[in-house]
Amino acid sequence: MNGNFEKSLNGTPVYPDITLYCNIFSGMMIWEGDGWKEESMSWKEGCYVHSGLTGMGETTFKGPDAQKLLSTVSINDCSKWPIGTSKHLVMCNEYGLIVNHVLAVRDGEDCFRTFTGMPWAIFQNMTNLHFNVEITPRNPFILQIAGPLSLQVLEKVTGESLRDVAFLAYRPVNIPGIDASVEVARIGMTGNLAYELRGPIEAGSAVYDLVYQAGIPLGMKRLGWRTYVANHTEGGFPQLGCTFMPAMTDPAYREFVGAAAMMPLSGSIDPSDFRARMRTPGEVGWNWMAKFDHGFIGREAVEAEAADPKRTIVTLRWNPDDVLDTFASLLKPGEEYKTIELPCGQQMLAGGHADCVMKNGKAVGVSSSTLYSYYYREVISHGTIDIDQAEIGNEVVVHWGDFGKKIKEVRATVARYPYLDLPRNDKYDLNTVPSGS
Repeated sequence: MNGNFEKSLNGTPVYPDITLYCNIFSGMMIWEGDGWKEESMSWKEGCYVHSGLTGMGETTFKGPDAQKLLSTVSINDCSKWPIGTSKHLVMCNEYGLIVNHVLAVRDGEDCFRTFTGMPWAIFQNMTNLHFNVEITPRNPFILQIAGPLSLQVLEKVTGESLRDVAFLAYRPVNIPGIDASVEVARIGMTGNLAYELRGPIEAGSAVYDLVYQAGIPLGMKRLGWRTYVANHTEGGFPQLGCTFMPAMTDPAYREFVGAAAMMPLSGSIDPSDFRARMRTPGEVGWNWMAKFDHGFIGREAVEAEAADPKRTIVTLRWNPDDVLDTFASLLKPGEEYKTIELPCGQQMLAGGHADCVMKNGKAVGVSSSTLYSYYYREVISHGTIDIDQAEIGNEVVVHWGDFGKKIKEVRATVARYPYLDLPRNDKYDLNTVPSGS
């Protein structure tokens, strides 16, 4: 027994009371920690700790052309990016389809780091751009701690006030008992108050356990991948690998990323329709990030879309009676409807799921990232639909099922986006959070 856990799997602790682990992305991870219902409530009422991004990689770009490289491969302009802050970088191919999006930090005038995501910037620099930049990969632990009590837990762990860490900022912290460099960042995917701890993967399990033990008195839950998609769909964060798949139209790039290019495809839309499973910045509400004051890959297509947008992203709230019909079919003879797994199916973690959205017999969009929200007691999804259909209250029809199999027509109502109606991270009043230090 090592501390309060039995062993470590790639920076993720193995606890004797957790029996559901899964081999996902970068190795063995927790699939279900403290029960998906409790986990679903954690970031609204308490807090959770999640290690699912651990091992997915960090890349340092250092050198006189580091900023130029990232600006060239991203729709963002990195030239005026303040040192010591984070940014969401969105990267497109020449057709304006999203290839990658990453969290990135600026450590210095000529030094940047990106976390997780597909290695688009590396590929471009190696094959097409050849900027004067040194690229160094690292495999860190990344812990996400989210919910209204997350700050209180982290202050207990570090023994210091973290009120100075503004939204998108990060800084080093010392964790008693951990002989490693660790940083804290105020960032997350839930939409409400959330933080990350990052450091060398060898310390990941120990840091995780310290956070968890400190959070137990406050009701902290260990979030697993089974529930992870819920914070994206509820919080309004479309995710590559959940809401859409990367646009890997370049054969050389598909060969470069290897197995990551082979994403399972599901949904009522023909699997041969790859475009339905890809997104442009405008289709996920990210056009505001595009800065047309510099040249970048896909600028012409992104700029054209920004001038004349066709689709946008909304939340779709599924009709409960139609949802119940899918379950009722399991109790009747004949072919049943595709089961809506609770809270979500594994295919929602692949990014290749696409259901057709209809209005008066006409296709008007695509539904993805479908899940059951235990907090709202509803089935919801992300819908990328025609702008003239995006008005709140508009009723559409989702074709739920897999192509060539039995399809259930589910009525759905366009709802607010993001769906989570709690204080956002960037506007959260930290004065309402008791001190944990």
